[in-house]
Amino acid sequence: MHRDASIGHAGAWPRAEQAGNYSWVDPFIGTAATDLPDPVGLAATWWWPKPQVGNTHPGATYPLGMVSACAYSGGYPTGYSNYALNTEGVPVRLGPAGQISGFTHFQQSGTGAIRKYYNYFRVTPMVQPLDALGDSWRMVDEAAQPGWYGTRLTGVDPDDPGSMIDCELTVGPKSAVHRYTFGQAHRDARVVIDFSHGGLEIPHGETVPLRAHLEIVSPNVAQGEVVVEGVPLSVHIECDVPGWRQTLWYDQRLMQGGTRLDFDYIRATTLRSFGLMWRGPAVPGQQIEVRIGFSLRGVEQARANLYRDCGGVDELTGTIPPSFDARRAETARSWSDHLDLIEIDSDDAGVRTIFSTALYHSLIKPCLALNESPLWPMNSPFAFDLSTMWDIYRTQLPLLTTVLPERAVELGIALLHICENEGNLPIGYRMAKGADRFARQGSALAHPFLADLCQLGLSGVDWDWALCFMDADFRRSYGEEYMTRGLTHPISHTLDLAHAFHCTAIVAEYVGDHAGAARYAELAQNWRNAFDPETGLLRDSTYYEGGKWNYSFRLVHDMASRIELSGGDEAYTALLDAFFGYGAEPVTQPGQQPGIEEMAAGYALNRFEGLNNEPDLDAPWAYHYTGRPDRTAEIIQSAWLNQFGTGAGGLPGNDDSGGLSSWYVWATLGLFPVTGQSRFLINTPNVRAARLRVPGGLFEITTQGFRTPSRGGPYQYVQEAWLNGQLLQQTWIDAADVRRGGRLDIELGPEPSEWGRHNRPPSIGLHSAVR
Repeated sequence: MHRDASIGHAGAWPRAEQAGNYSWVDPFIGTAATDLPDPVGLAATWWWPKPQVGNTHPGATYPLGMVSACAYSGGYPTGYSNYALNTEGVPVRLGPAGQISGFTHFQQSGTGAIRKYYNYFRVTPMVQPLDALGDSWRMVDEAAQPGWYGTRLTGVDPDDPGSMIDCELTVGPKSAVHRYTFGQAHRDARVVIDFSHGGLEIPHGETVPLRAHLEIVSPNVAQGEVVVEGVPLSVHIECDVPGWRQTLWYDQRLMQGGTRLDFDYIRATTLRSFGLMWRGPAVPGQQIEVRIGFSLRGVEQARANLYRDCGGVDELTGTIPPSFDARRAETARSWSDHLDLIEIDSDDAGVRTIFSTALYHSLIKPCLALNESPLWPMNSPFAFDLSTMWDIYRTQLPLLTTVLPERAVELGIALLHICENEGNLPIGYRMAKGADRFARQGSALAHPFLADLCQLGLSGVDWDWALCFMDADFRRSYGEEYMTRGLTHPISHTLDLAHAFHCTAIVAEYVGDHAGAARYAELAQNWRNAFDPETGLLRDSTYYEGGKWNYSFRLVHDMASRIELSGGDEAYTALLDAFFGYGAEPVTQPGQQPGIEEMAAGYALNRFEGLNNEPDLDAPWAYHYTGRPDRTAEIIQSAWLNQFGTGAGGLPGNDDSGGLSSWYVWATLGLFPVTGQSRFLINTPNVRAARLRVPGGLFEITTQGFRTPSRGGPYQYVQEAWLNGQLLQQTWIDAADVRRGGRLDIELGPEPSEWGRHNRPPSIGLHSAVR
């Protein structure tokens, strides 16, 4: 996809021709402030507390890979945009759009204030003296496809306003390849790599390396390691340019003849930039490739990773073969295979673009890096940039479990190794120690994911081993208080922990620890203590990015008792109706830099946050448990039509590592995962048909009576459903039914039916059998 289709050169970029969903992906969706049509109907009553921007980037990525590469402006939070720090309302611009100082690696995807912004090893092609490093140049003609990013820098030579450099990036699982094409002749062109660079150009956003070394190994080959926030990140770099010299530099000054730089201890107050450079004469059209292998386990492994991804040095000639085109093609094929795991039948080009891009964003993170842990010595799965479980455990992780079960198992094992070595299962995890990062957001959020893996019977996990660490994770501060007092504050953590104990009971039963399963199941019932029977809502407490209404309607494992606690079906439905804005007036969203009073007034609405934030992502499906799936249909269709669009402003809030995008994927299919219960709730699909590639073959979803949804148009409701030809009297299916493959047929109509009115999804109480 092209960022600016009006510029002729963008159309001239060479494209990786792949069929299927790959050709519909637009990596620029979510990269700019929200720019959607004014919502209509129910969606107009929802209020958005978080920043109105997707915070994605269009750079080159690999499915669940270790490396990304993108243009660098220093803007918040991925390094790509031109926005200042923003935590609510319309984002504020940091500077002019389209100004960059180079290209960096390891970008975040859709996150917000995570205080770790990567963007290491900035690579800058330039024709100016080294003193100009860090200056910004204007980029035009941006284009991107999965696994590839391209743009043109203009005015790179102050003496030649028309000067330009074409820049392309691609990546492998553990490598990146840059290709630069100089537009004009220049006697002293250069490609510079800044080893000291990291983070963002916002207050307190920079990363200061602790230690570093780099050396020239041989002509055209260099290697080094930078310890960033406690983690050693190693690189092996190759660049074969006949007639160019390879030089180290420090403090913007060349080190002629030097072959090594070592920094044993770097202070923030004394840091001077340092790095590596190739320089020499350029002719018009000259192409230069820089290829980089990365590792968290030393330069030798970085070299091995590069050669595995891109091939080694030619043994006969000793030359470095061109790598860019082959690496780009292989990454495109991998993305094409991953994106075709789910196919949809829709005549709407916008729907195909949004869906394909949502699936793409859902498969970028977490970063899986087999045998790369710098924190423990064994060769095993490792995961970083897991930012954060709070965003992804309800939507994105069930998607991985469904269509990429082997990778889900890999992630599950990585989480267990993290707990084994750090004492806790992660709430969020990044390229550093610290499984307790983001602990304010939630507690024990890995447990539902592990329980889903266990219930599907996926091989590769030692479940006795897993049970030990699931149990150990309850020894966090919130967990200890929960076990001794029956609740903890923030009160939402009480719900997290109750759900986690339910999930742990499932694993305990699976391994034959029946006494342990009974004990966990009893502790799981303490979710009741979180609620006030007088109001049917959660008790007064502090809440993270929301209020008690936003957290009150999450799906608990015993929804029947939850509804009874609120006074029964009618009373609970009335609460849900108020929360989702039935009969309410349209609201005004926060503007730029909203004040305390403006935000307080918004929170006082006690309203659904409309996919702008994560606490209530699963709340629309609570209606299924009151026998009102028609309400679920209305809310999901309103969100699907009003909260997503094409173009850079097509997301209503932070994508948060694919947590939001995977919600769109599920909404399109007419399914929603009940995490920890290995179950899908059924609702109205938003496309004519869909097909998922699963371990058992294909799982197909078809419709009868489907009409293309339209904003403000009539809703569609499920009339009846059939699974593999058998009439379904219920509104759910087990995840195992999907995994085996088969067919779900759904008849739709313009009016609510009796379907789902009487046969409610299962609720698991204290004396229910643990499956």
